[in-house]
Order: sequence, then structure tokens, then C-alpha cells
Amino acid sequence: MTNQMMMDLTQSITGLGSKIDVLGVGIEGIKVDIDGMADDISKIKEAMYNPDKGLYARHAQLEARIASLESWKASNTKVVWSIVSLTIALVMNSIWGMITTP
Repeated sequence: MTNQMMMDLTQSITGLGSKIDVLGVGIEGIKVDIDGMADDISKIKEAMYNPDKGLYARHAQLEARIASLESWKASNTKVVWSIVSLTIALVMNSIWGMITTP
């Protein structure tokens, strides 16, 4: 090999080394980003699946509250209709009493 070829080869190897260093820095940056995403994903999983305070636990609590409100509404509706019916009956009785008594 000639000196020129050796110099070109040395320059190519030096350039390749610097490019590998840049690539290594980029890979380290990606690694840091992936570690951050892994932490975020674990926090999301904890927020969702925590049995006491997670999203599914809150959903179950809300479903229980909705069921109790629906049962309260059903019983309350019956009471309201009973009161309305009795009020109408009393009004009708009073009107009947005014019509029939001289």
C-alpha cells in the first residue's frame, strides 16, 4: 500500500470513529427517553390498576353510587305519586262536598 492509501484509510477510520461516537450519544439519549417513558407507563398502570385508588376502583365506586341513586329514585317516585294521588283525591272530595251540600 502506498502512503496516500494509508492516509486515506487512517482518515476514514478517524471519521468512522467520530461517527460512532455521535451514534453512541444518540443511543444514550434514546435510552434516557425510553427510561422516562417506562416510568410514565408504570405510573399510568399504577393509577389505573391500584385496587384502592385506581381508575377501576373509582369506576366501581361510581357504579355503586349510581345503583343506590337509582333505587332511591324508584322508591322516591312511588312516594311522590302517592302524595300527588292523595292530594288529587282530597281536592276532588272537597269539590264533591261543596257540590253536594246545600
